[in-house]
Amino acid sequence: MEPALDYRYIRVFNEIRGGKPYIDGTRIAVHDVVAYHLLGCSVAEIENRFEGLSRSQIYECLAYYEDHREEVERLALAQTAETQP
Repeated sequence: MEPALDYRYIRVFNEIRGGKPYIDGTRIAVHDVVAYHLLGCSVAEIENRFEGLSRSQIYECLAYYEDHREEVERLALAQTAETQP
């Protein structure tokens, strides 16, 4: 099965977030959301951490992650490593 190429909330522009996928209308990157998911946070917990994000936006980040696992996981894991003591 081919990964999706068109997403309702996710955009990629070289001029924004260094070309990393982000949620349209925000400065929140997909890997920001996925990092919390990988740390074991529920969708409700992620929703609380990113005020203003809808569950639909969060679920689409997770769908994008599933379609682009290697790329997003690399970014998310690098980010979580930076925050670990």
